[in-house]
Amino acid sequence: MLSPFIINDKNLFLDRFPLGQVNRSLQAWDATDEYLINHVQENNEQSSPLHIVVFNDSFGALSCNLTQHQVTIATDSYLSEQGIRHNIEQNNLEADQIKIISSLDPLPSDIDLILYRIPKSKSLMIEQLYRINQQYIEASADTQLNKPSFVAGAKAKEIHSSTLKEFEKLLGTTKTSLAVKKSRLVFSALDRKITNQSINKNNLCATWILEKTNFSIANLANVFAREKLDIGARLMLKHLPKLKSEQHAIDLGCGNGVLGLTLLANNEDVQVSFRDESYMAVESARLNVTQNLPTKIDAANFIVGDCLTEAAPNSADVIVCNPPFHQQHATTDHIAWQMFNESFKVLKKGGELRIVGNRQLGYHVKLKRIFGNSTVIASDDKFVILSAIKK
Repeated sequence: MLSPFIINDKNLFLDRFPLGQVNRSLQAWDATDEYLINHVQENNEQSSPLHIVVFNDSFGALSCNLTQHQVTIATDSYLSEQGIRHNIEQNNLEADQIKIISSLDPLPSDIDLILYRIPKSKSLMIEQLYRINQQYIEASADTQLNKPSFVAGAKAKEIHSSTLKEFEKLLGTTKTSLAVKKSRLVFSALDRKITNQSINKNNLCATWILEKTNFSIANLANVFAREKLDIGARLMLKHLPKLKSEQHAIDLGCGNGVLGLTLLANNEDVQVSFRDESYMAVESARLNVTQNLPTKIDAANFIVGDCLTEAAPNSADVIVCNPPFHQQHATTDHIAWQMFNESFKVLKKGGELRIVGNRQLGYHVKLKRIFGNSTVIASDDKFVILSAIKK
């Protein structure tokens, strides 16, 4: 039974997204959300509507409590976006004042307040703080716009001295609140202009050469393993399937797209779709195909979405995947289950799902349950490559 999120006499029923997760004990809100909401309530004495930008609202706990204000939600996660829309509708809230933008969209210019959930990824945090500086400190210097207030929040144990140094460097004078329910707020004055020389551009887009190739791999701030090729993908690259002419392959949970890029490079007259729930990941994959295989860009599709939910049944010949086992700060296997089930639906008869995963995750059990078969293609001390065929 879904328990309500009760705050300031407001009862909201909030789901984590996607729906139907096995571990229903995971809440769609936490004490940091409560702390931030109470801060807005206590510091808006005249109860006047504000224009608020909310960063990294996972499932709408913040947004659904701020519908009396004009709210712009900035997120890199398609799943968070869908979760917020679902929870707004589920609670019969007015959505006219809520706008959702992706991490690639420009920020609004004239706002009163920034509410910032500190993300798990330090590189994403730095990129977002840099954009906040450019929009609300640098850009506002030559205008009559007032600088907005800024308040961030996270669990106290996740706010390190190095975190506060980044806030000081990128935004300005910074202080913290007392801890409440093991969460803490961070306040920055937005008083520090940044020159291009004072920010490490590698924090905005990391690049490296893909080993044994001439490919330069671009990684925007929220891409998995953005600093170097992860060891699971390294093993997978040695054991990618061979495609036939005119076949369609999907790089599912593509990240920077190195698997799909390699499939395009090694096979002629094939189509490769790059799919991820991160806008930055899909944009990184697009950059990598454009820069490294410009003549094959028309053979690539780039799709931000929830796994393969919107993909046509029986439309793919091969799916390659390095499944994640985290969502936000939670360890969970529901994403892998969803990927495997939806791959079975989307593959043509005789089509193959080929995955890489940590040996201890036991993905072969899931594949046998769904596909009726699972074959070990290769393995090392930590990872295993598995293949399942749709019979």
